[in-house]
Amino acid sequence: MALESGIDGWLRYAELPADLRTKQDQYSGIIVLDGVQTSPVYTAAKELQDGLQRILGQTLKLETLFDNVAAKQPSIVVGTLDAFSRLGVDPPPEEFKPDGFYLNTQAGNGNVHIMGESESGALYGAFEFLMRLAQGNFEPVSIVDNPSALIRWVNQWDNLDGSIERGYAGPSIFFKDGEVVEDMTRISQFARLLSSIRLNAVVVNNVNANPKLFSETNLRGLQRIADTMRPWGIRIGISLYFDSPREFGGLSTADPLDPDVIAWWQDITRKIFEKVPDLVGYTIKANSEGQPGPLTYNRTLADGANMFARALQPYGDAIVLYRAFVYNHHLDESVWTNDRANAAVDYFKHLDGQFEDNVQICLKWGPIDFQVREAPSPLFANLRKTKVVIETQVAQEYLGQQSHFVYMAPLWKEILDFDMRIDGQDSAIRDIVSGSTTVLNIGSDTTWIGHHLSLSNLYAYGRMAWNPLSDPINMIEGWSRLTFSLNPTVVDTITKISMESWPTYENYSGNLGIQTLCDIIYTHYGPSPASMDGNGWGQFTRANSTSIGVDRTVATGSGNAGQYPPEVAAIFEDIEKTPDELLLWFHHVPYTHRLKSGKTVIQHFYDAHYEGAANAQTFPKRWAKLKGLIDNHRFEHVAFKLEYQAGHALVWRDSVNNFYSAKCQIPDEKNRVANYQWRIEAEDMRLSGYKIVAVTPFEAASGGKAIITESNQSPGTAMAKIPYPSGKYNIAVNYFDHMGGTSKYEISLNNQVIGKWSGNLQEKLGHDFSEYLDGHSATRITFKGVLVESGDILKVVGQPDGTELAPLDYISILPEGIVD
Repeated sequence: MALESGIDGWLRYAELPADLRTKQDQYSGIIVLDGVQTSPVYTAAKELQDGLQRILGQTLKLETLFDNVAAKQPSIVVGTLDAFSRLGVDPPPEEFKPDGFYLNTQAGNGNVHIMGESESGALYGAFEFLMRLAQGNFEPVSIVDNPSALIRWVNQWDNLDGSIERGYAGPSIFFKDGEVVEDMTRISQFARLLSSIRLNAVVVNNVNANPKLFSETNLRGLQRIADTMRPWGIRIGISLYFDSPREFGGLSTADPLDPDVIAWWQDITRKIFEKVPDLVGYTIKANSEGQPGPLTYNRTLADGANMFARALQPYGDAIVLYRAFVYNHHLDESVWTNDRANAAVDYFKHLDGQFEDNVQICLKWGPIDFQVREAPSPLFANLRKTKVVIETQVAQEYLGQQSHFVYMAPLWKEILDFDMRIDGQDSAIRDIVSGSTTVLNIGSDTTWIGHHLSLSNLYAYGRMAWNPLSDPINMIEGWSRLTFSLNPTVVDTITKISMESWPTYENYSGNLGIQTLCDIIYTHYGPSPASMDGNGWGQFTRANSTSIGVDRTVATGSGNAGQYPPEVAAIFEDIEKTPDELLLWFHHVPYTHRLKSGKTVIQHFYDAHYEGAANAQTFPKRWAKLKGLIDNHRFEHVAFKLEYQAGHALVWRDSVNNFYSAKCQIPDEKNRVANYQWRIEAEDMRLSGYKIVAVTPFEAASGGKAIITESNQSPGTAMAKIPYPSGKYNIAVNYFDHMGGTSKYEISLNNQVIGKWSGNLQEKLGHDFSEYLDGHSATRITFKGVLVESGDILKVVGQPDGTELAPLDYISILPEGIVD
């Protein structure tokens, strides 16, 4: 089986088996109703030509005229509604909306008509046809497919130096060393992927923007990017830094009502549109996380948004996407009513109706920051006169950073389906928003996103941006067939792992609405429950020795529940009506509070973290059964990632459980927490060249301690006698792999080596790494099926490198089927 890099994603167009290919008639040619080779219609014809060759083995010629069609039947004809109409072809049987398409494989005489309301619509129809064929679906079809919204964007958080904020798949494909890259190859491939899932725009630079984007060199670079993406129907937008007039333009102020500032932005906008006449618009992050904005100059947020909007108004349909991510990140946690979740409504509700028509307010789906579970943002129900766009995050910033796999479509669907009950009427969020955008952060890695499975989130986002009623199961099944194989075992395995992945991650990270219990001060990756409190960022849990949760009620708390319409507010205000999965989001309760399940909060924590971690152990085992059914390169990549996730899930389980066990002093009813019968602590082994150190935070290490070598020059040795009965075991070593070096390890029994490894995960995983012994760097490697005799001498030799001093936490000697 040929190796595949993953660069084509779901557009690999694998050749169908011979028995399926014979079910599809041979086409005589492809007729394209647009001879302009930069047109998305012509791109559609070229994609059809390539796709049919790869899927069906049919080599077809492109014709650019609709002459003598009868002699060329059956043909595939692709063009816009206007082009078809000029030839006397009837319009589609249903209403056509902008960007929609009509796919008719029953156009008579075996012809296929692909008709777009726009040029992009024709391209979307071509992709739809090809992706049906690639899945072996030859059913006759005559459908009109319209988008739910015109704004279907992605936001790249790429920096001019080539780094990517919250990027986990290598450097930027757009920028390097302060300038736009010269080679547009990957940018064209990226545009193809986006277009195939009917997305229509990409904001190419970080919302934490750099005004040097406005240099003449970079403006010409933006022109090249736009020219490269335009044939795929993708328009580009840019993020702006509010204080650019001061920091780049030499003005003394960036006051949005200052005439010189207004003129400066108008001039910059003119220069941009000279290079990119179809710029889709601006994304603005202002007065957020210490950044300047209109509030800096005693102006309103509407004043700031409208300044940009007016600069864009002469240029057609370009819009301002103004982020509602505005909050005070120096909150005093001791003040019970201080609540970051209130910020969006507090800052924006009173401005409703004051924004220009080409301003759309961009809301994160929840009121905090892309957590594993949040209540929907109440601002969706509070802007009645202003268009709003929902922002999701394909980049798994708080959900395992693509080192853990989490399929997020079920999470997004839950939010989109949420009924706000505005004025007592059906008010699903999907019907409130006028579009969607997502934080994507693809990189130069051939996986695009850092994990072959995680690319399913981009596919699902595009499908849901087009149709928010899309079913997560149907999407992942289709994506699996297109990306990996038509084999039912492959599709079923990937689908089941995917659909379990979000609840599994939620169980072993943070549940009951307490947010993702990762380190919010540092890398947003590994477990660190304490980091949520005791700082001004506002992602509080308000956990103390007796109780936990944020009181967001009107009666006794921050009043956040009252920001929702009355019917929804009544549910969240009442602890008996609040769903358990959001209990700690809205209520501060004793650890002994009983859930609707009958469990106490703390016992639910213990049980959920054990259940989630245990299910994560099944992922690599299930994936292993696909060996030989997909190419080995991608099989091994995913196998490694799932094995790592299984090990880190145990780090999460123990960290969170030990933290709260120590805090509340309530034991686990099942006597699992801090009771590890198959574990040999490194600090209890006989050490030579190693020393014992305390780990911070304590819960990141078993027993709060680890061992490191006494210097970075000499190896350390840790030895212990096996105290367990003779038999076959899996030997798992938990160690720390952090930045600063690449330690090497060797493990042996009675001086017979059973394994070697290096602390080189920074070369294999793309998540944000740590410099310390903590929940980010804690990891595990397992040697399976080792024959052990009771009394054998277990030895680990660690060779330090740089500042990484071959750290070890513990070794588990696990009987088959036992999860540590």
